[in-house]
Amino acid sequence: MKLNELFSLKDKTALVTGGGRGIGKFIATGLAEAGADLILVSRKMKNLESAAKEISEAFGVQVYPIACDIAKAEDIENMVKAATEKCPRIDILVNNAGATWGAPTLEFPLERWDQLFNVNVRGVWILTQKIANIMKNQGGGSIINISSVMAFRGSEEMAHPAVPYNSTKAAINLLTMNLAVKLAPYNIRVNAIAPGFFRTDMMAYIEKPEFKKAYEMILAQIPLRRVGDLDDVKGLAVFLASNASAYMTGAVLANDGGYLAK
Repeated sequence: MKLNELFSLKDKTALVTGGGRGIGKFIATGLAEAGADLILVSRKMKNLESAAKEISEAFGVQVYPIACDIAKAEDIENMVKAATEKCPRIDILVNNAGATWGAPTLEFPLERWDQLFNVNVRGVWILTQKIANIMKNQGGGSIINISSVMAFRGSEEMAHPAVPYNSTKAAINLLTMNLAVKLAPYNIRVNAIAPGFFRTDMMAYIEKPEFKKAYEMILAQIPLRRVGDLDDVKGLAVFLASNASAYMTGAVLANDGGYLAK
């Protein structure tokens, strides 16, 4: 197979959660540029419709926006039903939707702890199980989970006062490896990307003046001395979604400017 064919996603359909903005939109853009049709999923339809219009016009692919709260099993059920009515196949699943919420560690409320696990772990599992059954019946597929560099380490209170977040992403790493083994007989590959600090809405707070010291501290820990952006993740996602990574499963790839290497 020629190199351009290995990376092509023509005639493939990808479902991307949290696809209306941030890293989810970055990844969706890359998948569309490689030829995939998209199902974009998020709680906020306004963001989805804007992203769908932008991506469809730029790359000439079909993009279907579907509103869904990943924390709610009923929403996931309805979303998958709507998605499969629009698209006969789902070849790629990107579990990107996630939540974070900050509060001092010793005062962190239990209801927010539960909320983060419901979105970042429970919702990922519910959706993955449903889509994996579809992939099994169609002969295979690629699942890409979005983890975080915070899955591998603790974080300073000043820079990241969200104590359960790291644990949710560590759970995603092990879920990735476990499912890679269990789903391999069905030709379903499961890998993860662990981004570092990217310029997204979720991380926008860190560039505010009151967080200047925290931002400088973060940049000092990144050997490339910058945060990530669109072009820093879309190629990696296309690689994991395509036949270019056909012999790769169970991997968690750090995409962090060298943050974990330091």
